[in-house]
Amino acid sequence: MPNSERFPPLRRKAAALLLPALLAAAAPALAPAQPVGLPDLGDSASQELSPRLEQRLGDAIMMESLRDPAYIDDPDLTQYLTGIAGQLSAQAPAGTPSINVFAVRDPSINAFAMPGGYIGVHTGLVVAAQSESELAGVLAHEIGHVVQRHIARGLVQQKRDSLIMVAALLAALVAARGNSQAPEAAMAFGQAAAINSQLGFSREAEREADRTGFQMLETAGYNVNGMAAFFGRLMQASGLNESTSQAFTRTHPLSIERMSDMQNRARGVVIHDRSNSPDFYFVRAKMRMVQASSGQDAREAIRYFESRTADLQGIERSAAYYGAALGYMRQREYGKANDAYLAATSGARTHFMLERLAVDLALARNDTQQAIALARGAVARWPEQRGPAMAMAEALQRAGRNQEAVEFLKEQMLKWSDEPRFYQMAAVSYSRLGSAVNERRNMADYYAMTGALPAAVEQLQQARAASKDFYEQSQIDAKVREYQRRLKEERDLLKRFQS
Repeated sequence: MPNSERFPPLRRKAAALLLPALLAAAAPALAPAQPVGLPDLGDSASQELSPRLEQRLGDAIMMESLRDPAYIDDPDLTQYLTGIAGQLSAQAPAGTPSINVFAVRDPSINAFAMPGGYIGVHTGLVVAAQSESELAGVLAHEIGHVVQRHIARGLVQQKRDSLIMVAALLAALVAARGNSQAPEAAMAFGQAAAINSQLGFSREAEREADRTGFQMLETAGYNVNGMAAFFGRLMQASGLNESTSQAFTRTHPLSIERMSDMQNRARGVVIHDRSNSPDFYFVRAKMRMVQASSGQDAREAIRYFESRTADLQGIERSAAYYGAALGYMRQREYGKANDAYLAATSGARTHFMLERLAVDLALARNDTQQAIALARGAVARWPEQRGPAMAMAEALQRAGRNQEAVEFLKEQMLKWSDEPRFYQMAAVSYSRLGSAVNERRNMADYYAMTGALPAAVEQLQQARAASKDFYEQSQIDAKVREYQRRLKEERDLLKRFQS
């Protein structure tokens, strides 16, 4: 899928500065006959970008994406999407990179795979999915692209043009996302032939991703008809009105042959009658509200949810009231939000996202004691969910109980060491406690995890200056050396490439 719509919006400056350095990353592994300064792009027999370089590209693009306004930093949404992807990728062949899924604030129906196993999902796609198996089908398709290494294979179709193709095409893809003239932007990099080659290759890549994804979908216990049903609806919608065709049909060219292939495969397997999880309905409701880009959009979403409550029953009705409550919270109409929350929980119905909403409502009333009590109960009932844990830490901080917040956050960081926000929250509490060293060390961890290494080094240097403990200073010195080494490596690689 070479179209520029596959990459989330990233800064042009980052693309211009970062990609050359990354392309030089494999320089130490050059073959003897390789021209000096060019990266090892993999075995000539496989004609692939090396997994090492592909991972570096993906990591770099993802780090930049974390600072993009379209990136959604929400533990409920990320954990749900990653959970589905984890069930699917567990069925993938050995050696498949770890899959990391993130949500993108965009109402168009689309999803995309990036180098290194990163998969972005537009809010519009989740909102449009009519079942969890449909959503899983799209994710399985994207994971299929990762398993088959289509990005690497596509970028290096012609070995002699590989370096130019990688540098120019990736720069164009990264820089042109969101530009209505994206194809022309790519052409400006002098890569018309390479792009045409990729478009021709993409049809076979899509078939491979379908088949690989189908196998994972079946083995993971999802309804395999979900993939064909979702793609079929999109293809029909595009055929009826090409001027409003969905992004997915443009970046993932569909065909009758592909649809027939998926349907034929479905006839030969056992169809799992898998019900939607409650999470699906609540996440879909939250996605609809998150993608609202204006107050008017939010009001329209509220009206949508309220109009649906009369037609729905059970968990679906509860999720609709939850969506309306989120909208009212956004509009600061807390009384109406509370009414919608009470309707959502009628019949003693509960869900961790509803419990998080109850904490937010208590905090909106400045009732921190109730917020803490509610959050503590939610953490106990939903120990595997990050959202209630963040609500608990926030409630403790709002109540001024920062020492308790620190101790609680330490526990969460042991459990979820990959969650940057826990470190950021800990830094806030340490600051309020007057612990400058711990404040800066935690902020350094946060910056390092979000790709801001220079800021991480600066925080550690400030922590070193504030510390009086030799052992602590030694730990900080070691971490500073590690980050400085990584920074120097990137700078040296950039200089080597430019020379």
